Amino acid sequence: MTEATIGRSEFDRDTQVQLREPGVYDIDLPSGWAIGGALNGGYLLAVLGRSLSEALAHPDPFTITAHYLTATLPGPAVIRTDPAPSGRSLSTGSARLLQLTEDGTEAERIRVLATYGDLGALPGDVRTAAKPPELPPYEQCLGSQDNPGHATGAPSTPPIAARLDLRLDPATVGWALGAPSGRGEMRAWFGLADGRDQDPLSLLLAVDALPPTAFELGVKGWVPTVELTAHIRCRPAPGPVRIAITTRNLAGGYLEEDAEVWDSQDRLVAQSRQLARIPSGS
Repeated sequence: MTEATIGRSEFDRDTQVQLREPGVYDIDLPSGWAIGGALNGGYLLAVLGRSLSEALAHPDPFTITAHYLTATLPGPAVIRTDPAPSGRSLSTGSARLLQLTEDGTEAERIRVLATYGDLGALPGDVRTAAKPPELPPYEQCLGSQDNPGHATGAPSTPPIAARLDLRLDPATVGWALGAPSGRGEMRAWFGLADGRDQDPLSLLLAVDALPPTAFELGVKGWVPTVELTAHIRCRPAPGPVRIAITTRNLAGGYLEEDAEVWDSQDRLVAQSRQLARIPSGS
């Protein structure tokens, strides 16, 4: 990626890492990708994904699993990668994101294990029973400018919303009006606000960019991710993608979210599952 390309996209600028020494990268994490005081898990996964794409022998994430240990805050961070011996078609490695705390000690925020390959080298054969989500047209879905919960005192729009072009299916925003459906579903059109097309790294952001399905189950408050695994299946076609997320089971204070991401050519380009914790008392 050239510096000119990076300069045109806020996402590319804000995920760009600087090589300190072999396998070690520095980044100053901006506050614009925050929800509340902490940075969004999908954005951070993309940051770690970019680091591994530079550290490993292959360019594209095929599967990446992140465990979120402590909340990551805006500010300086270091990423330490550990590649395993690579094969001809796949490379595997781990990465850790760390930040200095107020007392000067280093706190580990996220630990990742991933396998990379070349999506462009995969065969084109597809056999699937999966179907794209049924969504109203983009123009009929609700963006942050619509502020569906403003009149009811819903939480204010987080900083990350200004960086996304997110249009929610009206059928999944009952939570914003004080009337959650109870179905544990969230659907939306997704793009980046500056018009940047999707690629494998931005799909890592996409799988964690929608409001939590827990909101439609009547849960209020922050729903932090404990673990997230994403599978990138192919490079997406230009244009916005469609995302569908479902939760089938909330128990013991934890729920799962299963996500599918579909591109403009009706191809399933990414899948994910995450385990998240709901606030106590919800």
